[in-house]
Formats: sequence, C-alpha cells, structure tokens
Amino acid sequence: MRAAPLAVPAILAATLAAALTGASPAVAQSPDLIFKKSTVFRLLTPNDKLATYAIDDPEVEGVACHYTVPEKGGVAGSLGLAEEVSDISLACRQVGPVRFKAKFDQGDVMFRESRSILFKRMQIVRGCDAKRNVLVYLVYSDKLIDGSPQNSTSTVPIMPWGSHEPPRCGDWVK
Repeated sequence: MRAAPLAVPAILAATLAAALTGASPAVAQSPDLIFKKSTVFRLLTPNDKLATYAIDDPEVEGVACHYTVPEKGGVAGSLGLAEEVSDISLACRQVGPVRFKAKFDQGDVMFRESRSILFKRMQIVRGCDAKRNVLVYLVYSDKLIDGSPQNSTSTVPIMPWGSHEPPRCGDWVK
C-alpha cells in the first residue's frame, strides 16, 4: 500500500523535527563550558578545539559528569555546518549526597545534544549495577543511518556522604 503523496513529506518533516530538537527532559539543561584548547591552527578562520563541559545528572542529585568533545573550526565549523567526529571522553563522579528524584530505566538518556546539522547526536545514558551499587554512564554518538561504535564509560560508586546513608540504585530502577 502506497502512502499519499503529501504524507511522505509530512513524515520526513516530523522525523527531521524530532531529530533536530531531540525533545526530551534530557535536553532541558545546558552544560557548563569549563575550557577549550586549540588543536589545529587555522589562519583566517576559527581553530579546531577540544572543549570540556560539565553537566549535573538531572535525575540523580549529587552526580556530575565532565565530557570533552572535539569542535571543528574553519568556515563550516564557524557556521555550524561541520559534522563533528564521534571521539568523546567522559568522567562522572559523586559530588555530594546522592538522592534519586524518580525511578529510571536502564539506559535512560541523561543528556543529549546535536553533533551535526542533520541526524547526528551525542548521548549520555545512565544505568545501575545493582550488585555493586554503582551508577554507570555511557557516552556515544548516533546517526539516523550509520552510528559510531566509539564510546566512553564512567562509573560512580554510590558512597556515604557525611552522615547520610547511601541509597541503593537498584531500588530506583524500573
């Protein structure tokens, strides 16, 4: 059965809008830029850089992640048209008493941002190793057609903080 002629562009437009906006609670907060370092000098256009950002887990109070991403310079990079590479590093740590705000699924998206003008996203997802009471964070990039196997993982053992007894992450997994 064929789709109506106007249905195909409408479906494509809806898919494009969803991919560009990534509408989800995970995109509500923006990361804090810590610093940038140039990696490739360009005479008349912006340099290529490595940028390090910090972001707090929106659903787990007391956990912060730092990630470093390459940012393309040049004309395409300065106009936001360059497709960024998938090399992303990640480190997450407990920075205060851990408090879960809501139950979560294994692999829930903690943070997401676009890495190109069309269809490529970087995502940080969260899971729980209930046996060891450790939060596990994974960063990777994906594309609508061809994703990347490049990734980075960081773990956060949930430890006592002051007189607060640590919660068990397994109690908060759906």
